Amino acid sequence: MSKSEDSIKSIKIENVVASTGIGTKLDLNEVIRILEGADYNKERFPGVVYRTTNPKTAALIFGSGKIVCTGAKSIEDVSNGLNKVFEKLKAMGIDIPEKPDITIQNIVASADLHTVLNLNAIAIG
Repeated sequence: MSKSEDSIKSIKIENVVASTGIGTKLDLNEVIRILEGADYNKERFPGVVYRTTNPKTAALIFGSGKIVCTGAKSIEDVSNGLNKVFEKLKAMGIDIPEKPDITIQNIVASADLHTVLNLNAIAIG
């Protein structure tokens, strides 16, 4: 097997970040009161942090109704993690669109290139 084939096989998705919105403003104090295990400290961060375990993701829920999902290892994990958040919010009586638009914002991947890279030379071009 060649080095390039080894490199391709070593590619691993580390993090997928996606965003969505539910189209309604949220009272984050009410969200944190009902959403078990969620964290909210408005002096440190302007949103509620809600972590799911299967899949392992974190949802950042903002008062504007925007939600960012991070920590996912696949696009499927993003969808499953956000669906868990949507179900929790629905259970609180919050209207959630039937199929909220989910936009993938970033995918971070790693790979073993089997060589040493000169990052200065790469940055200069």
